[in-house]
Amino acid sequence: MHFLWKKYAGSSLILRVTIALVAGVAVGLLGSQETVGWLAPLGDLLLRLLTFLIVPIVLFTLMVGVNQSREGSVGRIGRKVFVYYLVSTALAIIVGLAVASVFSPGSGMTLDDSASFSVPDNPGLTEVLLDIVPGNILEAFTELNMLGIIFTALVFGIALLKLRESGTERQSALGERLLEVLEALNEITLKVMAGVLHYVPIGVFAIVADTVSRQGMETLLSLGDMVLVLYLALGIQLALYCAGMRLFGVSLRAFFREARAPMATSFATQSSSGTLPLTINAANRLGIHKTIYGFSLPLGATLNMDGAAIRIAISAVFAANVIGAPLDFMSMVQIVLIGTLVSVGTAGVPGAGIIMIATVFAQVGLPIETVALLTAIDALVGMGCTSLNVTGDLVGTSIISRSEGGRLARAPSGAACGAESG
Repeated sequence: MHFLWKKYAGSSLILRVTIALVAGVAVGLLGSQETVGWLAPLGDLLLRLLTFLIVPIVLFTLMVGVNQSREGSVGRIGRKVFVYYLVSTALAIIVGLAVASVFSPGSGMTLDDSASFSVPDNPGLTEVLLDIVPGNILEAFTELNMLGIIFTALVFGIALLKLRESGTERQSALGERLLEVLEALNEITLKVMAGVLHYVPIGVFAIVADTVSRQGMETLLSLGDMVLVLYLALGIQLALYCAGMRLFGVSLRAFFREARAPMATSFATQSSSGTLPLTINAANRLGIHKTIYGFSLPLGATLNMDGAAIRIAISAVFAANVIGAPLDFMSMVQIVLIGTLVSVGTAGVPGAGIIMIATVFAQVGLPIETVALLTAIDALVGMGCTSLNVTGDLVGTSIISRSEGGRLARAPSGAACGAESG
């Protein structure tokens, strides 16, 4: 047994996750509902373990990262992150519209008059911005308000930086001791993450088996053209990411060697936030500075959703074709503008993808009833979209890191966890 564990623990994480994905699909298609039902708790456990790590890893990583840089660099990096996320989201919607306009998913289909869908409330951009400042400091952690956690970590991290750089010897000494404690807590969190990484393939296997069993081949075939067009657009967006990274001198081989594990895990779990510990681990192994990835990745998991943006665009073209009223140029411009804002305005809301689609449909006059059709393939398209969301966050982090040049000291490559990811 010890020999088998050593072989398992010593093998590549991405190899284990890939085998888990393939095995999960096979069991989901061929296994009985009872068998898949027994596996479901294993998937739930993975999601709980990853969620369990989110608060400490974001809080400690960001506070330590802020204190490893100068105060002015935080604002500079923040501006770059926001610009990248806005531009990449708008570009993703344009890609989705372009691909969908060429292949016209939904053409020939008709809308079922009995189809109905209840649209969840959209909190809007204003409420999301207000949620950045939690009414209670514990509230952000208990409700897993990612924006609130980032705000708390930044405020206290910058305050600690000012304390360390203060003129008095006593305050500087207190600040240095507190930073040492935070660094120790950060290292402990990474040790815990190393253990969780060993369980990831098991949880991925269970989640994929359950998802495939519930969706089945019939659903995939009935709306196959929509699914194929969406994955083609995701592939084109990924190619654009590669072009952007090459432009900034990011090694594609090194990037995908470390990015494969969070990409595959997010594909299975359909959760950008849940995959965050693995994404941060990948950024650390790429040698990116904590100041950059400690801010960009938690924020991206909440706000930057390129995959969801592509889904909005293709869903809009699909709905227009179903009702026999193809989108004109101005409607497409509206979708780009509204979709970019909505992808931020629905951040952190359960069922965010469906809310985004319904909100855009309402704004451009498309029938909400078509959303009921799209929910049938929600899991199938959600897997690819979430994986692209996570990839886009890591791509932006890598590009921003390269743009910083030597202004920030690079973190030692491979220093994150003992688990191999390549």
